[in-house]
Parts: sequence; C-alpha cells; structure tokens
Amino acid sequence: MLSFCLLVGCAGQGDPATDTAPVSEKRIAMTYDDAPRGDGLVFTGPERTRALVEQFEIAETGPVAIFVTTRGLDTQVGQDRIHAYANAGHRIANHSHAHMWASRTDTDAYIADIDQAETALEPFANRRAWFRFPYLDEGGYGDADTATQKRDTLRAALAERDLMSGYVTIDTYDWHLDRLWQDALRDGLTVDKAALSKIYTDMVVDAAEHFDRMSTPLLGRRPAQVVLLHENDLAASFTVDMVSALRAKGWTLIDPDEAFADPIAVQLPETLFSGMGRIAALASDAGQSGRDYFDHWSASESGIEARLAADDVFSE
Repeated sequence: MLSFCLLVGCAGQGDPATDTAPVSEKRIAMTYDDAPRGDGLVFTGPERTRALVEQFEIAETGPVAIFVTTRGLDTQVGQDRIHAYANAGHRIANHSHAHMWASRTDTDAYIADIDQAETALEPFANRRAWFRFPYLDEGGYGDADTATQKRDTLRAALAERDLMSGYVTIDTYDWHLDRLWQDALRDGLTVDKAALSKIYTDMVVDAAEHFDRMSTPLLGRRPAQVVLLHENDLAASFTVDMVSALRAKGWTLIDPDEAFADPIAVQLPETLFSGMGRIAALASDAGQSGRDYFDHWSASESGIEARLAADDVFSE
C-alpha cells in the first residue's frame, strides 16, 4: 500500500504522524456534500444557505466543510451561495462537477470532471485541496482486477493534483430521511417537526457513538471523526439541536483541517469496499465484514423508516 503522503503530499494539511489528540477525547468534524442543492419544499436553495449559515453561527460549530458539486455554479445564485459559506469561514472543497459514479464512468472522463470542478472552485475563499468521491465510490465496484486498477488510477490522479481524498469515518443516510420528509410534504401529510428533529439528531449522535465504539478497538485509539451529511432542508432546520446533542454526549466539534490531519488519513485501505467510510474499510482490511460489522440504523433505509413509523412523524 502506498502511503498517503507519497500519493498526495501532506503540505498544508498538518502532519498526520504527529498531530494527535488524547485518546479519551471525542472529536468530530462536520462535512456537507452536494452544495449548492436546488429548491426543496421547506426552503428554496438561497433560503437554505442562509438558514444553514445561521444554524452554524447559533450552534457555534466553527468551520465546517462544504463539498461543492460545481454544476450548481452555472448560475450567479449558485455562486453566491458558495461565497456565503466561504465568507462565513467555512471550508470549500471539491465534490466533482457532475456527481458521477466512479465505477460507472470512463476513468479519463471522471478525471476530467474533477479538473472541471477544480477550475470552477478557483474564485472561492477558504478553498481546501480535498476531493470527496460522490457516493463514496472510489471506482471499486465490479470485476476486482478492473476495479483495483481504476481505484489506483484515480488515487494517482489525485496525487498528481495535490488533492487529498476527503474521506469520511461516519456515514449517515440523512439524504434518505430528507427525501422522505420532502415526499411527506408533497403528499400533504402532517409533519411533527419536533419528532423529526429528534430522529435527525439521534441519527447523527447514534452514528457518532457507534463508529466511536467500533474504531477504538480497531485502531487502538480514538481518531478524529468526519461525519458525512448533506446540504439539505434537515441540516438547515435542525443543526442547532443536533450539535447540542453531540456536545451533551461529550463530543467536541473540530475544524475539518484538524480532522484531516489525523493519522487515519495515511491509512489508505486495500479493500475495494468503501461505501461506509474509512473505518469500515479498514475493518474490512482487518478481516471483518465492513458492512455487517458497522451495520447501524443511521445508514439503513429500512431502519430510518422504522423510526419514523414508530414515532408517527408523518400522519394524514
């Protein structure tokens, strides 16, 4: 396995070999994919950005990472929304231009898409040299030999561009919960927003606690955790509640700069399994069944639906 620094370099990202925190400290960085997303049934796109920036400010999150899908920058409105995040002090990073599956896309076309996004992001403040694979798909699906070659080619392409993989350690299906909320509104159902906030909050907190329990025996320490969320109406509505609950459980919110300087950044998994983040992939390398070992309701469509039904969140 090539070391991370050989692949992408560590300049400006901290030294993962030395930037460690006490094992007892629970640290988490908030990261949001797919900005700037289109209008929802709760907020228009611009309203969502304003609401989310306000939520971050009220919750005193400090900097979060906004992973931008740059096809949304084709309009001035989209550009203004990303400038709003940057001007509020949040980190701006690459989530591709067209949000394609790496394993389903020609490799050269996929790399060209990364480059297109990098060019589109040049005007923005607080830029970081991070690329997050859409769907957490690093090209590792399908025939093993072909998938390995594609994954390694993409890793090399990031290295050539001095881009770090914007990995996650905590996966959630907040996108599924948000979609169900949108569907309920479209169908004219009544929404218990307090109950919905509780489920969103529990999703993030329970996932953080779960991956913390799993990662400590695997790594022999507590890594800085990186949670995957999305720029959606849930985040724009309930981030203050969620952050308060995390802190009540002893979590400290940290700058993504600190999180991505954690030693786990140099541990590139050998496995082709990447769909639940780096800790699950490293568990797979260690002989665990990554998906089964880290199975949790927060990353399960049926698990989320069961929670919604049990709490009667959507009703006629």
